[in-house]
Amino acid sequence: MPSKSMVEVKICGINAPRAMDAALDVGADLVGLVFFPASPRTVSLREAARLAARARGRARVVALVVDANDALLAKIVAEVAPDLLQLHGSETPARVAEIRKRFAKPVMKAIAVAEAADLAAIPSFAAVADHLLFDARPPRDATRPGGHGRAFDWRLLARVERLKPIMLSGGLNPENVAEAIRIVRPDAVDVSSGVETKPGVKDPEKIRAFAAAARAAASLAPETLRSA
Repeated sequence: MPSKSMVEVKICGINAPRAMDAALDVGADLVGLVFFPASPRTVSLREAARLAARARGRARVVALVVDANDALLAKIVAEVAPDLLQLHGSETPARVAEIRKRFAKPVMKAIAVAEAADLAAIPSFAAVADHLLFDARPPRDATRPGGHGRAFDWRLLARVERLKPIMLSGGLNPENVAEAIRIVRPDAVDVSSGVETKPGVKDPEKIRAFAAAARAAASLAPETLRSA
């Protein structure tokens, strides 16, 4: 299995054993399971439990939810036993803190970004979440908050104060992840649609290419990245 790097790799929206095996084979640090019916990547609790068991001990399992109620969260925690809860909806800082306390799991809060003003939410969420994920703000007519293959201006994050570990998401793919890492220097990068042949269908070759590109970029010294 490839060695881990200074920038972690998360493959999200895994909904089939073949995709999970591809992610694990490249040494993905985190694997994401989506619990949101509007997504083409959604999984049932039974499917998720099987996929999580496949990953256990090889990668951290992330459960992605969107404004989930306590009943759904309780089922996910009991049946899937994720290592991390990713809150990708309109959860408030108070709700994030409540979920983290009630379910005793590390929490990652997604922040949608389109302009500099969106970064004003960082301090409030950093105070209650273990990790912050920055994703592109979805189109107005979107039925889901992520997985659209859209990027935002990464330069907005270049000078953001690192109050918590940050993960970069939104429109990443094997061709642009090195540039994203060069600009942002995130703790982790997250990909879903960027390694698919069509919505919900992961491509093992693209997963391999993404992980290789991310690790190659992460292996460069920070001084080299800043001057590139």
